[in-house]
Amino acid sequence: MIALLNVHFSRAGDLEFPDHLRSVPPVPLSAYRDGFGNWCTRLVAPAGAFSIGAEAIIADSGLPDARPPEGGQVAVEALPDEALVFLLGSRYCETDVLSDIAWRLFEHTPPGSARVQAICDFVHRHIRFDYLAARATRSAAQAYAEAQGVCRDYAHLAIAFCRCMNIPARYCTGYLGDIGMEPPYAPGDFAAWMEVWLGDRWWVYDPRNNMPRIGRVLVARGRDAADVPLIHSFGANVLTGFEVWTDQID
Repeated sequence: MIALLNVHFSRAGDLEFPDHLRSVPPVPLSAYRDGFGNWCTRLVAPAGAFSIGAEAIIADSGLPDARPPEGGQVAVEALPDEALVFLLGSRYCETDVLSDIAWRLFEHTPPGSARVQAICDFVHRHIRFDYLAARATRSAAQAYAEAQGVCRDYAHLAIAFCRCMNIPARYCTGYLGDIGMEPPYAPGDFAAWMEVWLGDRWWVYDPRNNMPRIGRVLVARGRDAADVPLIHSFGANVLTGFEVWTDQID
């Protein structure tokens, strides 16, 4: 198995203690950084019942996601090299299929941050959130056609539309609690959002929630969900339990 469950290195300095992975029963673990800079853990799970997890306390500013100034779209020829791969189509973000639709929907929006927000607004309205409709193989084009899905489907469709409009966009996964939100709270889960290149840096956008949130904790980034599965298994297995929590403490 390969696990991407550790807090991203960009937040490692905020950890009160290392978020080491633990398994029951214990097995040898080795780690490496993938091509996107994510921290990955390799292990061989034994036959029978097996669990893996991590726990941490992380300091946070308590501020909502920052928003970019108006404009900010960078001409393709002026983009940094690192951003170019996030203009291309990928496994779940079929820019070739969605390009005509994207230009029809967003051609007349102001370039830059206003265009990204218009994309998020459209995706947020277009897709109906439904856990029961989750499907691991659903692509951005299928999410557009079916108009239903979960947070990864919102992210994939918004990413594909941004790329079609020549705005670099990358997929993010991590923790997102309910800090600052009114109850009732849904059961904890991993979250998916995106980062787009505007001006001279990456900015967080979340088409599923479509509002700045507090306490977002990044785990991994990639072109889409295919690059950053929380657990990648290379043998037969059955998931019997799954628990995620992100609680605020003083």
